[in-house]
Amino acid sequence: MKKLVTIAAVLAFGSSAFAAGVDPSAYTCAGLQSLITTRGYVYLGIPFQGFVVSGANFCGGNERLEPRSVATSDDPNCTVPYCDYRPSQEGR
Repeated sequence: MKKLVTIAAVLAFGSSAFAAGVDPSAYTCAGLQSLITTRGYVYLGIPFQGFVVSGANFCGGNERLEPRSVATSDDPNCTVPYCDYRPSQEGR
């Protein structure tokens, strides 16, 4: 599912401007969280370099929704959700 979302995002936003990702410092914390909620997922550029998502439904089988802090224009520790890989605990 996540691969499909990534491919769809690349195809939909194939411009070089989008390829660099959204700059979180260009948004307020509330504005960035609103953008994530509206779009469902957003690719953040440096320093995060990854997708942030609006819900666990965007996470794959071995991923969990986790909080991550990014610096926005008004908050150096704005919390955004992303899918974090969690190895399987089976066989331990």
